[in-house]
Amino acid sequence: MGRVLILACAIMLIVEGAFPFFWPDQWRQTFRKITEFRTGQIRFFGFVALVLALILLVVAYV
Repeated sequence: MGRVLILACAIMLIVEGAFPFFWPDQWRQTFRKITEFRTGQIRFFGFVALVLALILLVVAYV
């Protein structure tokens, strides 16, 4: 279980780090636009991300 958690964190950091490394200007513009979202919109996208992650976990372990 520990190895899987470390692997998942490593993959997440690779994906999260690739965007600002390869496309810093586009990343900055996107991040600036996201900060202009209303709180409800940000929560909605967070909720969708959580649901998709849970679905992926269920699919991976069933």
